[in-house]
Amino acid sequence: MKDARASNVRHGMAGTRATKQSELNSFLWTIKKDPPSYFFGTIHVPYTRVWDFIPENSKKAFHESNIVYFELDLTDPYTISALTSCQLLPQGENLQDVLPKDIYRRLKRHLEYVKLMMPSWMTPDQRGKGLYADYLFNAIAGNWERKRPVWVMLMVNSLTEADIKTRGVPVLDLYLAQEAERMRKRTGAVEKVEEQCHPLNGLNFSQVIFALNQTLLQQESLRAGSLQVPYTTEDLIKHYNCGDLNSIIFNHDTSQVPNFNNVTLPPSEQTTAQEIDSYFRQELIYKRNERMGRRVKALLEEHPDKSFFFAFGAGELGLF
Repeated sequence: MKDARASNVRHGMAGTRATKQSELNSFLWTIKKDPPSYFFGTIHVPYTRVWDFIPENSKKAFHESNIVYFELDLTDPYTISALTSCQLLPQGENLQDVLPKDIYRRLKRHLEYVKLMMPSWMTPDQRGKGLYADYLFNAIAGNWERKRPVWVMLMVNSLTEADIKTRGVPVLDLYLAQEAERMRKRTGAVEKVEEQCHPLNGLNFSQVIFALNQTLLQQESLRAGSLQVPYTTEDLIKHYNCGDLNSIIFNHDTSQVPNFNNVTLPPSEQTTAQEIDSYFRQELIYKRNERMGRRVKALLEEHPDKSFFFAFGAGELGLF
């Protein structure tokens, strides 16, 4: 990028407790050109949990920019319907037809458990907004019998008490998209739905079955109380609000994919776990970053007189 150098604009220092909002760390990078453009790192959590911790310099950059770009256009109905159809098995197929009997039975049992627990997982605030447990369960898992196994694995991974408590409030990226629309800013996306979706559908069958089995084992251990979650949504929020770009936590949030590399696995399964992990890293982080970087560069060169605000997952920006 000619004349455009990205520098991280940060307030406060790591290790010191921020006392004023203006001293808080932020995930804002300035692309030094005239007018300036910006990269801003987001996370997939309710905006209400992080908005007050986002420093004024980031909010000001958002307000003053002409054009706001996201990974995907979350306000476009096509994006949502394309994401939905990408997750479905071919016409006429159901999960029962493709999954090994034992895994299908365990999956069904786990989803029955989630449905039973969901009313007790919901917060008074959610109930006050008129959110019902049945409605929420159906919104997330209603069509699970028709989903491809890899998407069922991701769904199971997110059907936890902590995740359910966050539902009903727009996540940060969606909130920014809604705000940009409200301010009548020009918006766009640097990715197509297919580019996010196809890599997940690209795992081979035995890898997907391994991943789904590991996810179910983890959830079953959590239910039995014999396992603690290595890091939670709360950890993610805390790191983000402190401006701590912890790559392990943020890469996990960015790729939305669990890490299957586990020291307790036998050697043959360890190999499968490593293959899956490196495939996701390659497809969902490195290749994506390269592609997004090329498109950002092209946009900046095409509109040198415009100020852009690029809102991408914080893990992506840590690796740009």
